[in-house]
Parts: sequence; C-alpha cells; structure tokens
Amino acid sequence: MGHLDGKRIAFLVAPEGIEQVELTEAWKAVEGAGGSPVLVSTAEGEVQAFHHLDKADTFPVDAVVGSVRAGDFAGLVLPGGVANPDALRMDEGAVALVRCFVESGTPVAAICHAPWVLVEADVVRDRRLTSLPSLRTDLRNAGADWVDEELVVDEKGPGPLVTSRKPDDLVAFCKAVVERF
Repeated sequence: MGHLDGKRIAFLVAPEGIEQVELTEAWKAVEGAGGSPVLVSTAEGEVQAFHHLDKADTFPVDAVVGSVRAGDFAGLVLPGGVANPDALRMDEGAVALVRCFVESGTPVAAICHAPWVLVEADVVRDRRLTSLPSLRTDLRNAGADWVDEELVVDEKGPGPLVTSRKPDDLVAFCKAVVERF
C-alpha cells in the first residue's frame, strides 16, 4: 500500500443507514497509509451505521456539507448501505459536493449502493463502473458502462472513479483507494 502522508480524505455519509464495514474498513486503510480521514455529513452530531438492517455503532461528524470544499481534500470515499446514498442523493448540497469532487479531477471511490449518488450528480456518463447489481439499470440509464466485477478503476474522466460491489470486495476496494488517492 502507498503512503497518503497526511492527505485529508473525505468520507461523505448521511446521518443514518451507512453500511458500517464499508466505512470502517476504508477509514482504517486511509489511516494505515498515513492519511487523515474526515467524516462529512449533511447534519452535525453523530451518524448511525448499520450491519445490513441492524443498528451498529455511531460515529462523530467532523464537518458538515456546506462547510467544506472538494479542494480541501485529496479524495472522496462514498460508503454504501441502502438508506445512506438514498438520503445523500436527495440532499442538494451533498450532490453538488460530489459533482465538484468528480469535475475537479479528485479521486472518488464508491461501493455498494453509493454509486446512486454519482448517478444523481450526473457524473457517470461514459464511465465504466460497478455497484451492487441492483443498481445496474440505474447506472446504465445514466449512461454508465456497468460491469459485474470486484473492482473497477475508471481513469477516463477528469479523475479516477474507483467502484466495488459489496463488503466482500473491500480488500480490493481499500487497496485501490490507497493507491489512487
């Protein structure tokens, strides 16, 4: 794994519904590579993570959408869970922030259901990516080249898009996050 040398990496989540392992494993990978993960959410306080449909741990929010800019960070991680990206894609500020990250060329990584936010930000057209298979039609309708693979790194846009399907893909996902960020 490469070294992130203090680089700040944003983890954007909704106040609830985050798939905990997709947050914590990527967080640990960033920390382990010397990076500084920052939990960004649409509300202050704590966010509620889940193990699938069961409540898990809570995590303190470091910054709220609207108080940060894409340029403040070296990368963006979008963890999944069903409710998390569904709530984020309904938040104008969160969608605008994601669009800024992608358009500025900053690396963005999304796993599981998180590519829903990329669809809402309209940044997947002509990009190759993966997700949980249930999002396949949404991504294709948004112009993406969807594939069923453990890890897809698309370098065609202004910056890399790193995507994976599910928690079982986290080893490859976390390694790619560290390498690309």
